[in-house]
Amino acid sequence: MEQTEKTINATPEEIDGIKKTLDAYIEAALKGDSQIAKPAFAETATISYNEDGKLVSSPIAALYEYYDQTGPHHAEYTITAAQVAGNVAVVSIDSKFGDVRFDDMFTMVKDGDDWKIVSKVYHVK
Repeated sequence: MEQTEKTINATPEEIDGIKKTLDAYIEAALKGDSQIAKPAFAETATISYNEDGKLVSSPIAALYEYYDQTGPHHAEYTITAAQVAGNVAVVSIDSKFGDVRFDDMFTMVKDGDDWKIVSKVYHVK
């Protein structure tokens, strides 16, 4: 099977919609307010990561608790890859929350005109 290397397979309009969702994710950290992030996520979204060699997977409420417990702090991101197929997308970003850098990966689904995050997985750099 032939492989091609594409990091962005999305139209400018799709990227704009994805950025709108990711901006809410980041703004919640900037303001320390989980309510800002909630519209970016599906109600059934999950967050997953590896801790001490073991998979941890939780409802997205764990992220909301993080926002509310840590309060406002610096946050930023850069999209490193985006693959869109119709109304679904897989998006990777480099992010920084406070002094900690992350590789974040999101599975997103279109809900009306908006992109919703259905799963977030991350790796601390």
